[in-house]
Amino acid sequence: MGPSGESEREACSLRRLRCPECGETYRDRWRCRCGAPLDFADPPTPEGAAPDPESFDARGGLWAFADLLAVGDDPRNRVTLGEGMTPLVGADRGRESGGDAEPDLLPWNASFKLEYVFPTGSFKDRGATATLTRARELGVERVVEDSSGNAGAAIATYAARAGIAAEIYVPADVKESKLRAIRRAGAEPVRIEGSRGDVTDACVAALGEGGSGAGEGTDPSRTDAWYASHAWNPAFFEGTATVAYEIALQRGFEAPDAVVTPLGHGTLCLGAYRGFRRLERAGWIDSVPRLYGAQAAGVAPIVRALHGPEAADPEGTVNDAADGIQIAEPVRDREIREAIGATGGDALAVTEAAATRELDRLHAAGFYTEPTCAVAPAALRTLRERGEIGPDEDVVVPLTGSGLKG
Repeated sequence: MGPSGESEREACSLRRLRCPECGETYRDRWRCRCGAPLDFADPPTPEGAAPDPESFDARGGLWAFADLLAVGDDPRNRVTLGEGMTPLVGADRGRESGGDAEPDLLPWNASFKLEYVFPTGSFKDRGATATLTRARELGVERVVEDSSGNAGAAIATYAARAGIAAEIYVPADVKESKLRAIRRAGAEPVRIEGSRGDVTDACVAALGEGGSGAGEGTDPSRTDAWYASHAWNPAFFEGTATVAYEIALQRGFEAPDAVVTPLGHGTLCLGAYRGFRRLERAGWIDSVPRLYGAQAAGVAPIVRALHGPEAADPEGTVNDAADGIQIAEPVRDREIREAIGATGGDALAVTEAAATRELDRLHAAGFYTEPTCAVAPAALRTLRERGEIGPDEDVVVPLTGSGLKG
């Protein structure tokens, strides 16, 4: 759908965006004029009693929760590959372990949410389906995104599904498996030398006059491209909020005591927080679980802010195995810290050695994941050892990316 479809687009309920800092509202824009990230002005709130999990129709995947999403009111605009409702399974095998057992044999005593079974092999499909749906609602014809790999592959794939052109800015040393996924979806990968921040800067510069650093984007017909950013775009967080809806449904609307996620830009952590908060406000769950974020040692700004430089860089080296979360300046840094604080959670840095050990344990237990997502179960192990998560507390850990990504 091009810009000429304005009347059809306006026929659907297109929600406005609001700046949480200055209060200004927009029809569409990738960031506020004051520089802050935007959110939806009127996100939906669940009404009535929680549905009966036994009779809930989950055949629509995450779009089964369409009434709780700020995008996709008109089903014709939904850009979907049947994503969502990923399995929630016990992490441990039936074997008893403990006592004098070696650490490698100790159980996680948790449930794993298998986010790596999504169409593109990562949880980023949650955000991509919602973001490209918003793009279609707006009549966007070309999107740009910057990513270390997974988000780029997801945006490229869902853009292909929507018939929207895409350019994905990636680090020059991106893994070939992720680069291949972007190319095969028909998107144009743009490799940028330098830091992850340099990749973002190059992407923003490429937005064109209408979508430049000032954050324009009020009329897609006058912009060179639309910024489908997993860090800035509020539609992406609408998609990742569905992880909370699914966990709640799969547990009979009883929230776990804690959720442990990898933490880079915070797309899954913040999405889960927003989703659980909505369910709590509606009375569908009794409380929001404590949220714990696992960052890559050496690139752990949230840990640094909460606990100082030594905690953020415990061995003086960077956890290069967790390349997917090496974000030095998260766009929503303050929101992440507020979510962690509000739930009584925490953030900790995971070394490469710890992540590598945990990846071996995951694979040996039948969970074929990529290295980055091993930081979350590694963090859970540390949190239990410290007593911050009790031995009998109920924990969910999303496993975020497939081992097929190399």
